[in-house]
Amino acid sequence: MGIVLKQTVTNTITTFIGFGFGALNTLFLYTNILEPAYYGLVTFILASGAILMPIMSAGAHNSMVKFYSAQDDKDKNGFLTLILLAPLMIILPLTLLVWLFYDNIGDFLSMQNSLVKDYIWYLFLVGLSLAYFEVFYAWGKVHLKSVFGNFLKEVFARVCATVLLVLLYLEIISLDFFYQALVGVYLLRTLMMKLYAYSLQRPVLNFNFPKETKQILGYGLLMVLGGSVALILLEIDKVMINQFRTLDQVAYYGVAIYIATSIIVPTRAMHQITYPMTASYLNYGNTFELENLYKKTSLTSFIASGILFVLIVLNLNDLYLMIPEEYRDGFFIVFLIGLAKVFDSLLGNITAILYYSKYYKWVLTVGICFALATILLNLWLIPIYGIEGAAMASFIAIFLFNLSKLIFVKLKFGMLPMTAATFKVFATLLLIGALFGMLQFPFHPLVNIGLKSALVIAMYLGILFRFNISEEVSGVLAKWLKRKTP
Repeated sequence: MGIVLKQTVTNTITTFIGFGFGALNTLFLYTNILEPAYYGLVTFILASGAILMPIMSAGAHNSMVKFYSAQDDKDKNGFLTLILLAPLMIILPLTLLVWLFYDNIGDFLSMQNSLVKDYIWYLFLVGLSLAYFEVFYAWGKVHLKSVFGNFLKEVFARVCATVLLVLLYLEIISLDFFYQALVGVYLLRTLMMKLYAYSLQRPVLNFNFPKETKQILGYGLLMVLGGSVALILLEIDKVMINQFRTLDQVAYYGVAIYIATSIIVPTRAMHQITYPMTASYLNYGNTFELENLYKKTSLTSFIASGILFVLIVLNLNDLYLMIPEEYRDGFFIVFLIGLAKVFDSLLGNITAILYYSKYYKWVLTVGICFALATILLNLWLIPIYGIEGAAMASFIAIFLFNLSKLIFVKLKFGMLPMTAATFKVFATLLLIGALFGMLQFPFHPLVNIGLKSALVIAMYLGILFRFNISEEVSGVLAKWLKRKTP
């Protein structure tokens, strides 16, 4: 677990830095520099590109993680060549379709907001860049080198967006150039990830593909469905709000979702290294280490996501006082999506266990059902409840999908992620929430957030350390305290 903890800590720090820039952009720069409609357009473009990503990648990044460790050295060049070419099977025909039916696609997506029609190629290019970025990122992951890729994914694009927003505010660049440059940032990020991946293992084009090529491509294409399911559950609400409400509403919803999504930051950082380890344990049939990893990732993720959820709920009113008034009606959305993210974190590396095992077809089938359910729930709830209806739809679908995965892994693998420590953490979170829920300071909102957060974190870490609830967390704290003690 040492390499997991080391890279997880590094990735978590990097991811939180990225989140810091993202929070600056989302809560303060976008909301004050762009009109809500134009901010909603940014949210729509990035969400649509994210949904296109798994389709355009042809699942090659998933195939890389699942099959790389099983390749002999003599077969790896052929395997890597196959991985590089696989996305083109979808990207090239999709490019032709967009070119031929641009007006039809534009008319459909701009029924409610005419502004969208002029930006169809933008979301296409974002989707393409995200697809190949994930391929090259997986290239690094299989070499257990996830830190640089995580930096590019979590920090680079957000820092560039900060710079572009400042330039826009200073009127050094135009709004049109801002959108073009934002797309260019994602393309540049992919190029940088490619160069790093090649520095780890430079591919030699070899069209002598592995003997299990059919299985690799078939798995990848099935993962297109799996990736699409995951992105539909995460992003379709932002796209569908565009079909029923104005782009302003997309922007308001995007701010609330961003706040809630911060809860899963540590879990995302951990997954960069635990996913390839999970695939390796499954390939070699190491069930003991697999179960151990399952429980440790669950507990560590829950410890981090649980306290982030509590901190957000306790500080949300103060946070809303610092952003424009029209963005402040999102408490229900943040709370509901935040709960879903905590449950997601509680399941640790369960998605990797299912995707990289022989049961991946089951999770794909069930996932498709829940993705369709998400779309139907959005079609039903958004017209009635607006953006809160989108949050309800996402919560219901994500919660039930995760519950089905939890039950399935228990039935097929005989494993549950929860331990006695899980319930101790849960009780600690309830205690802290109750104690600090009514505590309000009369200072500036920023001071209130900092003071309350410091008290909450100090009490939380103190309880975890005193009762040794997590060996990993206690070990890190013990080393830190030892360094600080003369």
